[in-house]
Amino acid sequence: SILTWILQEAGLDPGFLIGGEARNFGVSARLTDSPFFVIEADEYDTAFFDKRSKFVHYHPRTLILNNLEYDHADIFPDVEAIITEFHHLLRTVPGAGAVIVNDGVPALKRVLERGCWTPLQRFAGTGEWQVRLDAVDGSRFTVLEQDVERGQVSWEMAGSFNADNALAALLAARHAGVPLAVGCVALRNFQGVRRRLELCGRAGGVAVYDDFAHHPTAIAATITALRGRMAGTGRLIAVLEPRSNTMKMGVHRQTLGPSLQGADRAFVYAPADLGWDVAAALDSAAQVYVDMDALLRALDAELRPGDHILIMSNGAFGGIHGRLLERLARRDVPAGS
Repeated sequence: SILTWILQEAGLDPGFLIGGEARNFGVSARLTDSPFFVIEADEYDTAFFDKRSKFVHYHPRTLILNNLEYDHADIFPDVEAIITEFHHLLRTVPGAGAVIVNDGVPALKRVLERGCWTPLQRFAGTGEWQVRLDAVDGSRFTVLEQDVERGQVSWEMAGSFNADNALAALLAARHAGVPLAVGCVALRNFQGVRRRLELCGRAGGVAVYDDFAHHPTAIAATITALRGRMAGTGRLIAVLEPRSNTMKMGVHRQTLGPSLQGADRAFVYAPADLGWDVAAALDSAAQVYVDMDALLRALDAELRPGDHILIMSNGAFGGIHGRLLERLARRDVPAGS
């Protein structure tokens, strides 16, 4: 979505297919007459009759490799199988293209060890391209190439991971012909994607946020991003529904608890049919509820003015956001009215 917006602001009118509703466009996909098309892709399989990863069909000219961790346990037996799919993806990029890779991800380095036949640019980690955070919440940062300042960004997003995402998008846009300075200016008006640290509303003095995070790494990063945005005000309460297929299989049971440690308090909704003992795995890291109404009552009792509550799920989570806001709003109604 970041890359799409930069290309849009540069006048290139790109088509796109994004895994969420881009707030700048109000849709998650569109087709235009532009030669540029942006796809947010992952390694999930294509169809029941084609078990190859979807992205091997895309044949990109410009490829961002941003992350690779074990996920989609219903499809892949281990991380090596995913690394193989990424290797196949790399082989589809033309020699005249560009591969832009997050140097801070060990598994991506293992992908590159299998071969790369396209000019390579590295960001984050020990890469030649870096961001220097000029605000603790990541809302302002400087772009560096070999420690030389190349641009500055001030935008509405939070989190160091989003700053790295922006850097990757700036480099991809530059490969498409957009000067870095133009890209930096475009980011000032980037509005983000729905369900990515999205403020649902405020009631009873409590701010309620929604996020799609469902992998331990994303959960921890989102908590850190919100913590930075809070700037030391109030408590951060995390609420999680482990709903993805990988979560339901219990693959991340060892890392789930540590991913919640950045919150002041954590609550997890784990219905009885989930398939594994969430409470035992989390121990004291979070309060676990098997009933949605009981969870809502517990949150209502826990929350106080000044709190920030972060609700994370890759599904609708039973409409908990609206139901919680309704409960909190009752606190704002004077007694007897």
